[in-house]
Amino acid sequence: MKKKENRRAAIKKMIAGIGGIPLITSLSGFDTPEEGKPIPVKPYGNKDIDKPITAITLGAGSRGNVYGNYAAAFPNELNIIGVAEPIEIRNHRYTAKHNIPEQNRYQTWEDVFERPKFADAIIITTPDNLHYGPCMKALEMGYDVLLEKPIAPTEKECRDILALAKKTGRIVAVCHVLRYAPYFIKLKEMIDSGVIGDLISIQHMEPIQHIHMSHSYVRGNWHNSKETTPIILAKSCHDLDILRWMIGKECKSISAFGNLKWFTAANAPKGSTNRCADGCTVEATCPYSALKIYHRDRDYTYVFDFPEDPATHSEFILEKLRTTNYGRCVYKMENDQPDHYVTAMEFEDGITASFSMEAFTSYHGRRTRVMGSLGDITGDMTEFVHTDFLTMKQTKWDITVDDVNDYKNSGHGGGDWALATDWVRAVKKQDASLLTSTIDASIESHIIGFMAEKSRLSKQTVPINLKQN
Repeated sequence: MKKKENRRAAIKKMIAGIGGIPLITSLSGFDTPEEGKPIPVKPYGNKDIDKPITAITLGAGSRGNVYGNYAAAFPNELNIIGVAEPIEIRNHRYTAKHNIPEQNRYQTWEDVFERPKFADAIIITTPDNLHYGPCMKALEMGYDVLLEKPIAPTEKECRDILALAKKTGRIVAVCHVLRYAPYFIKLKEMIDSGVIGDLISIQHMEPIQHIHMSHSYVRGNWHNSKETTPIILAKSCHDLDILRWMIGKECKSISAFGNLKWFTAANAPKGSTNRCADGCTVEATCPYSALKIYHRDRDYTYVFDFPEDPATHSEFILEKLRTTNYGRCVYKMENDQPDHYVTAMEFEDGITASFSMEAFTSYHGRRTRVMGSLGDITGDMTEFVHTDFLTMKQTKWDITVDDVNDYKNSGHGGGDWALATDWVRAVKKQDASLLTSTIDASIESHIIGFMAEKSRLSKQTVPINLKQN
């Protein structure tokens, strides 16, 4: 009798979810099994590499340090022998951390290529608008490349890089790190296995989190699409890529909607000032207060390149809030990035997908629903639950159960260092097939992103043309 009751309850929950209100719910709505299965992970690193590849890092900011930290952890695999970084404190610290010779220390990426080739590979973690030039030059000079996303700011530039990579035969790995996260690897394996029958549709959401949005896409480096790239590429090309990868078929058309709704001058509260520290009368009640985020909560302060003495940090933050965009009112910036963005995509064989990028959430962590003819899967990047339609049996897969090498707390669900592991191996073996995020594989999701933006601006459904025009 209990089994029938559980089945009836599960059906009620399934019916209640039909209609898409909301698009994604938490896993708390499921009768989650008592015992979860571990999502398999593999240790970072390549034990069979006896001599490291050598690399030059262009851009010693956050992402440059992600891959630099891999080199520090696995010096037998990756040796950083050069750096180009215009911010002196970052240049100095990166140089010291990796014992880079003075002659291999540069201010700009152009300086690196004035010399003949002196490493195996180039790691490009420069700002978005500085990906194309160094990548093209690196390929021309015979370097293999690890290229941070997005590939480049325009479709033409992306296609140029693809063409040159093919012409030179060099390896270009795009940092679509979600492909390497154990969570998504297992999710794709489940889809490909046929356990949910024929794939029908996927709903996927990226909750940016409200403070992250204000930090990166209102005040931060990506606040203006004309100076960098549209947010659908700057933030969400990971998500478009993971959808394309999981579905395994070409996207045929896309419709997109979204706009900048909240972070505008029209919504500036009465009593607000240009800077949060300028005597703003509503600062104490504003969730986006720079004083609250950076000074009182000490959140997102990695961008400030602190001096060594902790005693100076408080005043250092206040000075940054007085002199940089991070201290400005979120309603009075020159930002143009949409703060909500939805897309509808049609793939081959009638498979559909929807993607939603949302700024106004209290949480991070991508949410995904996969719907098949014989079952469905719902997940949130820490676990997913598979439900069999015939038996209504639910099976939970949990990344936290088998957390090898602290995957749970590593970047992008373990994808950052897992990518580095495969990239080092691919360069060492000169075999691009060891990667799942080659330039060939990654170019399509970028084209989808460019077409999404075209659709959003034109308010029309746009076909996806993968062939060179």
